[in-house]
Amino acid sequence: MCPSQSQPKLRREREGSGKWAQEAVMDEPKGPGISGYADRVGEVGVPLRHCMDKAKEIVPKEKHPETPVYLGATAGMRLLRLENENTAKSVLSAVEETLRSYPFRFQGARILAGEEEGAYGWITINYLLGNFKESIWPKFLPRIFFKTGTIGALDLGGASTQITFVPDQETLESPADTANFYLYGKQYTVYTHSFLCYGKDQALRLKLLQDIADSSSSRIRDPCFHQGYERTLNISNLCKSPCTAPSITLPCSSQLQIEGAGDYEKCLTSIEKIFNVVHCPYSSCSFNDVFLPPVSGDFGAFSAFYYVMNFLNVTKKPMDQVTEEIKNFCSKSWNQVKAEFPAVKEKYLSEYCFSATYIFSLLSRRYNFTMEKWQGIHFLGKIGSSDAGWTLGYMLNLTNMIPAEQPYTHPLSQSSYITLMAICSIMVVCLLVIGYVSYRKPKCLKKEVI
Repeated sequence: MCPSQSQPKLRREREGSGKWAQEAVMDEPKGPGISGYADRVGEVGVPLRHCMDKAKEIVPKEKHPETPVYLGATAGMRLLRLENENTAKSVLSAVEETLRSYPFRFQGARILAGEEEGAYGWITINYLLGNFKESIWPKFLPRIFFKTGTIGALDLGGASTQITFVPDQETLESPADTANFYLYGKQYTVYTHSFLCYGKDQALRLKLLQDIADSSSSRIRDPCFHQGYERTLNISNLCKSPCTAPSITLPCSSQLQIEGAGDYEKCLTSIEKIFNVVHCPYSSCSFNDVFLPPVSGDFGAFSAFYYVMNFLNVTKKPMDQVTEEIKNFCSKSWNQVKAEFPAVKEKYLSEYCFSATYIFSLLSRRYNFTMEKWQGIHFLGKIGSSDAGWTLGYMLNLTNMIPAEQPYTHPLSQSSYITLMAICSIMVVCLLVIGYVSYRKPKCLKKEVI
């Protein structure tokens, strides 16, 4: 992550051990992800240098040699590795060369598995919400007024999407989708799955190619784009992705003419075709034969889940209102949308209708968030001053900042113990006096028995 280009901030606190704690407002470096430099590997260091130069300014110079630097690559690089493993290795080598040129303690760059990405996102949001640490409420007293447990994590990127949570059922039917963590003295059995090729950008590719397969013409009216919108695409570009190449039987050489129709219901129907829901080898599935236990409790939805829903201003609305807002937005003409959002790039603005409809389809129909369960989804951009996402969880894991055992802490300080004992002693004395007065009344207060 790169420090913000606008207003970098630094807070330093003196800790008891004498170490400095640094906190910077972080932002992503501008430009594509590192997988976007596959055809120009020599340029991948440019955005990284800008990022690292900012880091040099924020981290005190005397701390440079002991400050670790990690780089984790996600779905974009997973796809590039499937497409061309040698190119993926070249990109990572160029990244490592750039990061090693800085005075920090470089710890390596690697491509994360999808399940790792999901698990680290789950760790991030629960760590920031304080769900792992035990309350100072004494363990021998019932937790009547305290809500315990973790929340699930929903992550959506351009190339993949992840769902991770602690299910109600103790035994999961798919061991491959199970991860075990031992944090702060407690065992967590987590369900986690990453759907490669079902990030919002790759999902759009899948939908467009499905539209081509269903059409006899190279010009299609697409209900997921606004009425009046037009775009020309090279089908060969759609075929390049490992997500789409295996299923393509069409000649990948012609052009596709897209004409927007702006129809939410038809868009939802066309999106449903990219999910395989015909067969399920388990008691319950999401799609593509993937096991999914019933979702329950609260979930934090971040990355593109948040960005898209926040753009439409529906992050806090109930399910039925979300549907209406998406429907109304998609029905607007392209000229009307451009006039309302002149500062948004047309490439992104034109795809919000599809992205919002795709998110709704994924959450409601594939993950089975009913109207009641939808209330438990919290769309998160930040938690406090920290970004919701997998990166913090990745760092916490690599630096062992979350202990397996619950650290021993005194529930109360010595002075607090003394004060509490004094108050208890006074209360005991008062109770004894009241009891004595009540049962040993003076003779003058007793009624004379005749």
